This record gives sequence, C-alpha cells and structure tokens, in this order.
Amino acid sequence: MAQIYLISPPEINNFDDFCLQLRLALKTGLVPVFQLRLKNHSYDSIKILSKEIKKICDDNNCLFLLNDFYEIALEVGASGVHVGIDDQKISKIRELAPKNFVIGASCYDSRHLAMQAGEQGANYISFGAFFETQTKQPRAKASPEIISWANEMLNLPIVAIGGINAQNCKILIENGVDFIAVISYIWQHKDGVETAIQNIHKQSSPIIIA
Repeated sequence: MAQIYLISPPEINNFDDFCLQLRLALKTGLVPVFQLRLKNHSYDSIKILSKEIKKICDDNNCLFLLNDFYEIALEVGASGVHVGIDDQKISKIRELAPKNFVIGASCYDSRHLAMQAGEQGANYISFGAFFETQTKQPRAKASPEIISWANEMLNLPIVAIGGINAQNCKILIENGVDFIAVISYIWQHKDGVETAIQNIHKQSSPIIIA
C-alpha cells in the first residue's frame, strides 16, 4: 500500500494559515511524512519556520524532513533531509548526522543516481516528474517502469513525485511505489486538504484480486 508523502507549497505567505492547513492534513492520520521545501526564503526564515513545523509534525506522529538545508535539519532536530543532485553529498551528511537521521535523494529519471544514492547511504530515493507539474520546472520526465526496476535492483523505499493526483496515481501504485509525493493537488484542492488526502488514500489501497 502506497503512503502519502506531503510536500509544502513552494511559497508560504501566510504562515499561520499554512500551519492550520498542515494540522488538518496531519490529523487525518494518513500522512506519515512531511517535507518543507522552500526555495525563495532566507536561511533564517526557514529555520524559524522549521521549529514550528517540527512541533506540528511531532504532535501528529509524522516525520519532518527539510529540503536541502541539512544544517537546519540537524539544528532543529528534524527527522531528516531530502537532497538533490546539486546539494551536499549524502555520504558527507551521513558522517555528520545521527544514525536515525533520514536522508532521501532525488534521482529524477536516472538509474545511475539511484544506485549511487543507495551506495552513499540514502534511506529512500525519489523519481520524477511523472506528470505535468506547475510547482517547479522538472529536470526530467520519468516513466513508471523505473519504479519496477528500482524495486528489483534496490532495497530502498521509492517515492514518486511530479503532478500526481488522485486520478493519475494508480499506475505508480501498480508499479510498486512506496510513497506518493503530493503538493498542488493537496494545497489547492477546492474541497480542502482533508478531502484531497482522503481521495489519494482511497486510490492507494491494496488491489485485491479474487
């Protein structure tokens, strides 16, 4: 059964409102992982936001991961960090971090990067974008087949990202993805974050063949 990996919207202009929405999302009990990914905020701003978000995640038994800023993640006691190809090497972070610190790695559509991430000590890998997305300009277009390949070759949880919603996630689930990373579909859903999460959850239930 695939689980929901929730990522923050690319911009947070009203932090109080965002925290309210995050609490509603996590109180569903269907979001085991949340990642704060902000590209246009200052270092100090991200640190302040991270301290508050960590409390919300802790209260709801949800892992709190920070994108890129492993120093902040270590300082505020976050559960871990997610890094891309342009960020600090996984092996270096692993040297600095405690044993239970989670490190995830973006592998885009690259089997080579996935193998490399595993060798360096990543706890999970992500592939994408699988579908059209307005959140960011994707580096690559990934095919669902890469999920099947990773399941055969690597003993690591797999995250799928990029334009995923309740209508198109089924093919990723059928290929054996462990986590579905969602952004716009959740935060921009007309019926609210709770409904959006429930919709994804319904699609991620196991397929029972009689």
